[in-house]
Amino acid sequence: MRSAIRFALLALVLVIVAMVSALTAMRFAIHGQEVAVPELVGLTPAEAERKVVGLGLQMTIERQYYSPQIAEGRIMSQLPLPETKVRRGWQIRLAQSLGPTRVAIPDVTGESEHAAELNIRRRGLDVASMAEMEAPGIPPDQVVSQSPPANATDVLAPKISLLLTTAAEPQAFVMPSFIGQSLGTASRTLQDAGFRLGNVSVAPPPIAPVQDTNSTGTGETQAASATTTPATTAPLPFPSPPQPSPGSIIVSQVPAAGQKIVAGVTISFEVR
Repeated sequence: MRSAIRFALLALVLVIVAMVSALTAMRFAIHGQEVAVPELVGLTPAEAERKVVGLGLQMTIERQYYSPQIAEGRIMSQLPLPETKVRRGWQIRLAQSLGPTRVAIPDVTGESEHAAELNIRRRGLDVASMAEMEAPGIPPDQVVSQSPPANATDVLAPKISLLLTTAAEPQAFVMPSFIGQSLGTASRTLQDAGFRLGNVSVAPPPIAPVQDTNSTGTGETQAASATTTPATTAPLPFPSPPQPSPGSIIVSQVPAAGQKIVAGVTISFEVR
């Protein structure tokens, strides 16, 4: 019995020792892949690349800024910062210096988007971003503001952001119902609201139902009259189609009531 207990305790100790060894090995394996990020500020891109590749790291130059302190073409900032512990294969993001500002920021306010962009790129600059706003009284597609402003001195990046005007959205309405109103009243209402009167047509009269008759005499009389009608009888003239008038009553409309319309849309009616 004692030998069995002693054997079980020995097995438990061996399992604990194996687990501790595995955790220690894993920890060394993980930390063995970590390296400290080197100091790259002030180096050229080629020098920085040799340094990071030797440590199993990667690098990318994401941005460029003007800097009176860092010479043109050299690294001016990095992320992560130096001495930060990272795993091998980590990518370091860098910003490169363009040197002191040598480009005059042009004034592009009042120009169109296309003209402003050409003016900016002709000076070796780029357009950072564009935003639009409605400006009553100012034509659309016109630069009303820029950042940095013209002739700015404290410029960080060779990019200019523009604010452009855009055409105002037409005012929207819900189409009312004119059915049952007179054409004259509806026309005045539309003109006062800034809408246009379109096509006005007269609805055809309702067709009267045909009456069926079982009278034989009536049928014979119709047949007799049809046979006795002389062939030389002149055809009756067709009446001229009715014309809409201000007093005509609206029976249908396009667009229909309840639809969304914009100012200036053309509205057509059918009247009787």
